[in-house]
Amino acid sequence: MLYFLSEFSDGGDLFNLFRYITFRAGGAFLTALIFGFIFGKPLINLLRRKQKSGQPIREDGPEGHILTKAGTPTMGGLLILSALLISTLMWARWDNPYVWLVLFVTFTFGLIGFADDYSKVSKQNTAGVSGRVRLGLGFVIAAIAAIWAMYLHPEDLSGHLAFPVFKDTLLNLGVLFVPFAMIVMVGAANAVNMTDGLDGLAIMPVMIAGGSFGIIAYVVGRTDFTEYLDVHYVAGTGEITIFVAALIGGGLGFLWYNAPPAAVFMGDTGSLALGGALGAIAVATKHEIVLAIIGGVFVVEALSVIIQVAYYKRTKKRIFLMAPIHHHFEKKGWGEAQIVIRFWIISVILAIIGLATLKLR
Repeated sequence: MLYFLSEFSDGGDLFNLFRYITFRAGGAFLTALIFGFIFGKPLINLLRRKQKSGQPIREDGPEGHILTKAGTPTMGGLLILSALLISTLMWARWDNPYVWLVLFVTFTFGLIGFADDYSKVSKQNTAGVSGRVRLGLGFVIAAIAAIWAMYLHPEDLSGHLAFPVFKDTLLNLGVLFVPFAMIVMVGAANAVNMTDGLDGLAIMPVMIAGGSFGIIAYVVGRTDFTEYLDVHYVAGTGEITIFVAALIGGGLGFLWYNAPPAAVFMGDTGSLALGGALGAIAVATKHEIVLAIIGGVFVVEALSVIIQVAYYKRTKKRIFLMAPIHHHFEKKGWGEAQIVIRFWIISVILAIIGLATLKLR
């Protein structure tokens, strides 16, 4: 919205700053961060009054959670999403379709998560919305977004899968790009959701991955950078950087209250929305494979659940003490803060590796 102020610029005044993505990204970050600090506490107090008993805790989970996490309100993702929406609308260009694509995926997945959280809190059980319903709705949303992305992409990239390092290689998936992109977005959403099991465990890797994709979006949206790095140019994706900056600002505002011991949980409202956002950005920027690298923590968390379930059905035995894998380490005696910080460190390492693929070939 504030981009329109650049129309009053003669090229050498304050208004000219609003032309620059970097300046507006900084404004989006600060706006979302301040929003989180101002409205975090009132929202938490409201959630406590409405939820009373807080988020239901799984009885088959780690024993300590029943004592330490009982009564903590959920749906804290509302704080992130509110800050994200207001900040993005304030600082991003409204005529950029990629911004609307990512916002669409983020907030529709957020609605699915909100319905799931509301069902859990109102019924005071951990069942929530049926998994089939959640997946079905997620795939419908992802299908719309995938077709939308194919329409927006340049003709020589639409329906193609790009590869890191092997930058001259493009795999023409054609219409199969739609189900592929659907899997990326739904998979990312549910992988982040599985990771959200300890205080601060999901939000920091989301911000790290988001920051990395903010850089990628900025790079692939500029011809000078794409020519130098020999990556595929996708006009308009640079504006996604504004969204990512708002995500990081809102995420930090949330982390202030989610740091151990958490005053509020993100809930499916936040985890599904933010995971879907990462998937949508990866599809928009043609860096779907890089998402598997940068979001490696989420991939491992999801794989640990898939492997555990498949192996148990076959042998009636477990590979991990408990899945997702962060609970396995809890069962082995690792402290919550120890697990969270180590996963953060791994996320930073993976982000560096993922960003390195921009240069490698």
